[in-house]
Formats: sequence, C-alpha cells, structure tokens
Amino acid sequence: MRTLVVIPTFNERVTIEEVLRRARSADGSPDVLVVDDGSPDGTADLVEKAAESLGGISLLRRHRKTGLGDAYRTGFRWGLERGYEALVEMDADLSHDPSAIPELIAQLADHDLVIGSRYVPGGSVPNWGAHRRLLSWGGNRYSSFALGMRIRDLTSGFRAYRAEALRGLDLESVRADGYGFQIEMAYLVSRNGGRLTEVPIRFTDRTEGESKMSTAIAVEALLLVSRLGLSRLRRPRGTRRSSARSV
Repeated sequence: MRTLVVIPTFNERVTIEEVLRRARSADGSPDVLVVDDGSPDGTADLVEKAAESLGGISLLRRHRKTGLGDAYRTGFRWGLERGYEALVEMDADLSHDPSAIPELIAQLADHDLVIGSRYVPGGSVPNWGAHRRLLSWGGNRYSSFALGMRIRDLTSGFRAYRAEALRGLDLESVRADGYGFQIEMAYLVSRNGGRLTEVPIRFTDRTEGESKMSTAIAVEALLLVSRLGLSRLRRPRGTRRSSARSV
C-alpha cells in the first residue's frame, strides 16, 4: 500500500529529526507529511533540513496552533488528494515506535482502521504510574461501553486508516481535538460499517518537551463520548451496529 505518515508538530525540535529518520527507515520507507502549527522553536526548519537528506518528507507550515484534530484533518485531505492508500497517525515525541508502522499497514489488508493498542495482550505503557494508568484504562473502558465498541484503546494516537474509510467520512464535521478526536474518528468508521482491529504497541511517554494534553481536552473527550453514547441509544435498534473487532 502506498502509505503516508501524518505527524502534527508544535515545538518538537528536540525529537523531530529522530522521528523522521526512523519513520523513513521503517520497512516500506513510507512517505511522511509534517503538519506544523507555527512552532516558534524552529521545528519546521529542521523538518525541511531532514527532507533534503532523507527524501520522502513533505511539510505544511501553518501560521497558528489550531489543534491536533485540525492538523490531522488537514493531513488526511492532503494525502487523499495525492492518492495515498493508507494514512498513518503518529506522534512526534518518540512515544510511538516507527518500526511498528509495517504491522499497522499489514492489518489494513483485512481492516479499515488498525489501532496501535496499549491494552491488548502484548501492549504496554512501561513508564506510567498507577494513577495515570488507571485513568487512561478507565476512560477507555467507559468509552468502549458507551459507544458499544469492542475496542480497548480508543484514545490511542498511533493508528492506520484505509483511504476508502476516510473518504467515507465527513471530515469537516469532526471537531473534537486530542483524545476526543481519536475516539470520534474510530466511532464514525465503525458506524459506517468499517472493520476495526487492534495490534499491541509499547507506548513510551515523552522524556523531552512538554505534553500537549490538558484537563480541557480530557473533559472534552468525556463529554463527547457521553453525547455520542446517548445519540447511539436513541437510534432505532436495527441501525445500531459495530463491526469493530479486537485481537
């Protein structure tokens, strides 16, 4: 599959060159698109430098920070317009191992969305404390229950979509950011009859830079799940479906 890895950035100069090198070195040498939200630390300049030496890297410079969800929507549209068959989401802070990209892509042969999961057998989050692990696990369990989906890690930001699945969505209607964006996208693919699965990943929390997550983003995700869950319950029983499958 012709693959594009979409990486949103804001002030990621410490890790971006290593991420790009490892992404381009993954089996299949996928192309990479960096969507930079006007990083004042010069992240975009480093991307341009890496593109010259590594090849296969494109950059979209944006003038202001508009959020993770908007960056991905922009990247998806860019990739779809250029005929990519698979589009991968990945963080820029080395929390996601680019060497796992080929496994995500391989599963797209039989699925429309493949989620890199921390909570299926073989997945792990080695450097999280018990409190954070419980919050994440509990939030995912609530989301899966409320939305009627058999997916254990709906908030994961390491995932791969078939282009056809994205074309079947109204991306402009997806307004959530952060965790909420990941949950809403998976729910919409499933509601459209898409096939979902999970593969185990090792999630290594960032050791450099600052986290982009906030209490506001977590609250947004909680409210989104509740709204979608209530909407699902109001639909006639015959229209409720989920083809989501997890390993």
